[in-house]
Amino acid sequence: MDEYLSEKEQIERIKQWWRENGWFLIGGALLASLGYFGYNQYQAYKHRIAEDAAAIYLELVQVVADDDRAAADELLARLEADYSSSAYTDQARLLIAEDNLIRDTDRSIDELTKVVEQSRDDGMVRIARLRLARVLAYDEQYDRALATLNVPEPGQFESRYAEVRGDIHAAAGNIEAAFDSYTDALLGAGSGIVDTQFLQLKLNDLRQVGAASSAAPETGDDE
Repeated sequence: MDEYLSEKEQIERIKQWWRENGWFLIGGALLASLGYFGYNQYQAYKHRIAEDAAAIYLELVQVVADDDRAAADELLARLEADYSSSAYTDQARLLIAEDNLIRDTDRSIDELTKVVEQSRDDGMVRIARLRLARVLAYDEQYDRALATLNVPEPGQFESRYAEVRGDIHAAAGNIEAAFDSYTDALLGAGSGIVDTQFLQLKLNDLRQVGAASSAAPETGDDE
């Protein structure tokens, strides 16, 4: 009888505990299920946003191919307004920058600068810096081009940055600095993604330029 009463008391204690604390467990399970539902809804929302942005970007690619600049500007404005943090907006700016390289260099520089300053994707920023530096060099803004590549940790882009830095120095007529940069490109991190044969050709060309400069007779006033 005592054992029966002891078991009955245990059951009553369990019931009492459930009356006092069961709401917490049920509420916790409910919150967990709501959280899981909310997470799935959020992921579905992100996927839908990405699809919408991708559709606009693909339309932008087509109108750029058709040389419809007004439509291209309108689509880019839609991406910037509604999908400012999307990678497709970064891609769209890169596309517009490429399309305007020759006919509107300032616009090209402006779009690339936006990617550098506003993109949340580090890889995209590094790519935009490379392209911006090349466009600035094309526009003969050599100091600004070099400053664009002056980042503390380019990572696997180190060799690519060094190569472009060498191109800028060469365009500016700084042969020794160009030679050093090309050499860094051959030895730096990420050298596997650069064309080493082409780099070697650049170095050989610089050696020939340097040799020609050294062999040229000095001109002076004979009087």
